[in-house]
This record gives sequence, structure tokens and C-alpha cells, in this order.
Amino acid sequence: MPAGRGPYPRGRGGRSVTRGDAPPGRRLLAASQLVVLGTLAGRLARGRRRAAPLRALDGTPDATVQVVVPARDEEARIGPCLDGLRGLDVLVVDDRSSDGTAALARRRGARVLDGAAAPPGWRGKTWALQQGLEASSAEWVVFLDADTRPSPGLVPALVRAAGPFDVLSAAARFACETAGERLVHPAMTVTLPLRFGPADVPGWQPRPSRAMLNGQCVVVRREAFLAAGGWGLVRGHLTEDVALARALRAAGRRVGFVDAGDLLEVRMFDSARGTWRGWGRSLMASDATGPAAQAGDVAVLWIAMGLPLPRLLARRGTALDVALLGIRLALHVALARSYRPRGLAYWLSPVTDPAVVAWLTWRAMRPDRRWRGRTYDA
Repeated sequence: MPAGRGPYPRGRGGRSVTRGDAPPGRRLLAASQLVVLGTLAGRLARGRRRAAPLRALDGTPDATVQVVVPARDEEARIGPCLDGLRGLDVLVVDDRSSDGTAALARRRGARVLDGAAAPPGWRGKTWALQQGLEASSAEWVVFLDADTRPSPGLVPALVRAAGPFDVLSAAARFACETAGERLVHPAMTVTLPLRFGPADVPGWQPRPSRAMLNGQCVVVRREAFLAAGGWGLVRGHLTEDVALARALRAAGRRVGFVDAGDLLEVRMFDSARGTWRGWGRSLMASDATGPAAQAGDVAVLWIAMGLPLPRLLARRGTALDVALLGIRLALHVALARSYRPRGLAYWLSPVTDPAVVAWLTWRAMRPDRRWRGRTYDA
């Protein structure tokens, strides 16, 4: 057999290079891929025990409930949210909007609280949420973002599901109405199950450092939440939902999560550019995650998403790359029901993985502290 054409390449002096002689970088990558594969298998195995999606509940809850909607310059988006809450006690906390948010909310039948300026140390949204909490007298408070689109039967179902928990949040279905959104958005959201696994598993509670909530929809018992500190627990955070979940879990509280995609929809962004900027600001939860955990998350994303496809296309991939890409694509199929509409752009979304991981890595190192026209210090 000609030199250099055996099963392994020839090294110096014609010595055959065996698998054990592979460059240290290649061995390190393979070992890292094995660790990530094992980690993902453990995380995603919980998915077999996921709870069924939340179903609509007719009628009104036995307990009193108020829906609080914090809003800043949401005139163009808050209408569908309020339309889906007709007949309920709704309080819109107008966070010093410069548009017609407050007037529109009043026309749709909501009560409007003109928000005060945030005290030192508070962020705009956390202060708006706290004002709504303090202004309510209901037993239960449901916090909904202004860009959500709730269906009838959502709020009673949420309150029933929240019974065993100190705080409950719900995942919505994503409305991505442009091809650019559908191309980028799924590659962003798939990073969540890769890093944390499924959260809607009955009887399972995450350790504090890995706890999650979805701030688009949060349910609390008012008195108990106020006694625990309310939104003041996370007053200085921009990713207040993640920070709240971790603070409550650290205090021994129970955090719940349900899939409400059949009853709640959200259009978070209106373009691919908005998706890049918006998810880049919040997805890595930099102000609620320590440096070591952040570095671990970034490493998992590169190994699970950022490298397999480019390596395979460059014909440098191994069976480990194939396995990792298989997990990534299986998650993409599983998450398809969380998107409306889908179309070709949705199914092509994995090709953006390397760019998405690079962007999130950058944002983990250089967090974006802007929100709704305001810029906050670290």
C-alpha cells in the first residue's frame, strides 16, 4: 500500500499515526462532545415525563384574580392582549409611555395605573410589575406581557395549575409572521432546552442555579409573593424572570412551568433584526447567571449547535458530530408545534446555528443593557 494511504496517515519518518496519536485538540474536542452528549441525554430524558399542554377552563376561578399588564409604548401591540382578557379584572400599569398606550387600554375596558418614576436600583419593568402587585387586592395575580395574545379560558386554567406552586409561569406559542423571524427565532429558542432541558415536568424541581421562568406569563398568590419580597427580590435585573426563579428556588420555594401554547400566543419581535437584538439581550440571562455557569452554557452551545454542521460540511465531522446534529434536529422537530406559521424558513433555521451561537457568545461577554429606550448600568 502506498505510503500515507493506509487507514491512518503517516507521521514523521513514515510512522503510522494511530487513533491514540490524534492531536490533543482533537482528543479534547471528542472528550467534550462525549460529555455534552451525556449531559444532553440526561436533560432531555425528562421530556418523557412532560405534562400535557394546558387546556382551557370555562367559567371563573373560585378565588379572586387580577391580570396585571405592564406596558411601555405598547399602543401598536396591546390591543389583542386586552381583547383576550374581556370580562376579567385587568390592570394596565402604564410605564410612562410616550404614545397612546393608556388611552387605548381604557377604551378596551382595562383599568390603568399611571406608573411612577422608578426608585433608585429598580428597572422599569420590575417597578411596573411591583406597582401592579401592590395595587391589586386579588388573591391571585397573573402578570402578562403586552405582546401576548391570550385565549378565553387561559386565566382560570393558569390559576388551577398554579395551586401547588409559589410561582407558576407558562410557555406561549410564538407567532413569527416574517420569513426572517422564522429563520432566526427557532435557532434562538432551541438553546433553552439544550441548556436547561424541559421545565414542565410534574414533581421535578430544578436546583436554584438552573431554575427558569417565562416572564411573559407569571402567576403568583399575591399575599405570599409580597411576603417573600415580591418583585423587589429582583429589582435590579433586566432578566427578571430568570432571576426571580433562582431567588425563589434558593429560598426553598416551588417553581412551576406549564405549556400554554394552545391558549397563549406571543409575537415578540417584528423582524429578523429585532429577533437578533431582542434575544441577544435576554436569552443568556447574563445578569442572573454566574461567570462559570455562563461559560459552561456557551461551551455546550458551541459543541451542540455551533460546530457539528460546519464540521460535517467541511468533511471533518465524526460520529459524535452526527449524533449531536441528530439531537439538534430532533429538538427542532419537537419544537415545531410552538411556532405559527412555520413554512420553509422554519425548517431551514438550523443553518443559522453557528451565527446564533457566535452572537449569543458575544452577548454573554458584552451584555446589552438597553430596554424600551432606557439604558441601565451594570
